Amino acid sequence: MDPFGLFCTGALLACGLYWFVCLLGPAEQKGKRAVDLSGGSISAEKVQDNYKQYWSFFRQPKEIETAEKVPDFVDTFYNLVTDIYEWGWGQSFHFSPSIRGKSHRDATRLHEEMAVDLIEVKPGDRVLDVGCGVGGPMRAIATHSRANVVGITINEYQVNRARLHNKKAGLDSLCEVVCGNFLEMPFKDNTFDGAYSIEATCHAPKLEEVYAEVFRVLKPGSLYLSYEWVTTDKYRGDNPEHVEVIQGIEIGDALPGLRNYKDIAEVAKKVGFQVVKEKDLAKPPALPWWTRLKMGRIAYWRNHILVTVLAAIGIAPKGTVDVHEMLFKTADYLTRGGDSGIFSPMHMILLRKPQVPPTQS
Repeated sequence: MDPFGLFCTGALLACGLYWFVCLLGPAEQKGKRAVDLSGGSISAEKVQDNYKQYWSFFRQPKEIETAEKVPDFVDTFYNLVTDIYEWGWGQSFHFSPSIRGKSHRDATRLHEEMAVDLIEVKPGDRVLDVGCGVGGPMRAIATHSRANVVGITINEYQVNRARLHNKKAGLDSLCEVVCGNFLEMPFKDNTFDGAYSIEATCHAPKLEEVYAEVFRVLKPGSLYLSYEWVTTDKYRGDNPEHVEVIQGIEIGDALPGLRNYKDIAEVAKKVGFQVVKEKDLAKPPALPWWTRLKMGRIAYWRNHILVTVLAAIGIAPKGTVDVHEMLFKTADYLTRGGDSGIFSPMHMILLRKPQVPPTQS
């Protein structure tokens, strides 16, 4: 091939690569770049080993159900996936109903603002974010309500990321992040004016334990809202396809086991909460929450190719490709769960801690 032909071929390849990575859809989301992908608090040379360790939990299902094993299991998971989530999804690690005329980012923000509106907090109130991740919801809620939000996450890497984002957003005076287990929170009784959890308590081996902790730290009369991951009334345990989808979601999202929607209110009442409202926000007339996964298939493949190249040349840790592939497969299970209606990631329950009864004289 003559020099001119080589030049034209090179230019064509460069333009194609630029279109694929840059114009087809942003590969980076708000501060996390592909070249910065890591294994969280795990050193680069141990990412692949930790990925294998994560999968070993599922070869011993009884281990997953043991409360003392779950924190390490969940911590490992979020070390592996946090950068990929933030790079390809954004800083809010959850779903929301699609809204006509609104971007996914706007729909996510409105979903978060609704949570704090329902718990009726005022500017200056102290609010608990149970399982805050890197703090996307926390920042939206603090901006919207002007409440002081305290987030807790078990993953130290997420704590550091959240604090960095809070400072960049100028919200570190309103947002505090604590590293800890939400099954044993380092807060005094009757501390918070309200609390919320957005698709986080699904990681608890027993929902009763995390609800009891939230109940303990809330002030009497305060409200707690949770968006729960559940199987719906359409799920059939004797249907092999249903079982495959739910198990795929559990494995790909570090879940000890998905709960049935009927169990949520019963658990809340058992620990002392009053149920104010309960509703599956994924049901019609809400627009499908899983369309974001369907529309992102081309972006997933583009990102997967990019991760593969970065891992091959040593920029991304070995094992990153495996983790990204696992999340790609999980997206398919989530889509199938949404399409069939057997799974919802936003079963909303609003609870109140009763007022202390008057003292008898």
